[in-house]
Amino acid sequence: MQDVTPTLAEDGTPQPEVEEIVSETLYIQNLNEKVKIDVLKASLRGLFKSYGEVLDVVAHSNLRMRGQAFVSFASPEIAQKAMKEVRGFPLYSKPMQITFARTRSDAVVKRLDVANLEQHTSKRAEQKRRTRYSNPLKQKFKAKRMAAEIDGAAAAPAARRPNVQMPDEYLPPNKILFLQNLPESVTKDQLMALFSQYPNLHEVRLIPTKKDIAFVEYMDEGSAGVAKDALHNYKLDGENKIKITFARK
Repeated sequence: MQDVTPTLAEDGTPQPEVEEIVSETLYIQNLNEKVKIDVLKASLRGLFKSYGEVLDVVAHSNLRMRGQAFVSFASPEIAQKAMKEVRGFPLYSKPMQITFARTRSDAVVKRLDVANLEQHTSKRAEQKRRTRYSNPLKQKFKAKRMAAEIDGAAAAPAARRPNVQMPDEYLPPNKILFLQNLPESVTKDQLMALFSQYPNLHEVRLIPTKKDIAFVEYMDEGSAGVAKDALHNYKLDGENKIKITFARK
């Protein structure tokens, strides 16, 4: 049987299965868990702000919320348009799975229904208390931890590796280049003309919903490295410098 992750509220509380309705908040899954939370939140805010005002981005690194986030907008119409255009976008190499959240976020209630904010937060706190010990993910984690303690009671716990996000500038070579800070008016033909000056160009991919970034792929890592070194900080429009790094693998 397929293992289905239950839909969660912003604080990680499981939500009852109900028919999907349009809301101001998007629930995003399949996010790259290796990305630092502050970097992830900033990336999500930057990606979605072109559709309208982003009221809040909620993401946590705990067990229940890992790889998930909530993005809240000022209206359900904005959220619906953003979901339609961004669903499946490969943020940090993982395609985002997006649905509507089943409860309003604190930020939305504070903006649109502040009179009921106290009732909203109290209700959510009560639901969190009721499900504290029945959360299926928490029970699964607890069972695995107890089994590990039984199997290796005398073994010292392994040192936990720090979760470090490698800066873009130090990523290992890749035949795919990641372009940032592009002029929003840039075209595929312009980029093709620019990067075809260097041999073995394979493809240029623009992102329709994020016009200031693009991917350029060469036939091999060496050719990509030559183009990267030659064109990094190139002023395509005479003003803004293009940032070019190897894409994350």
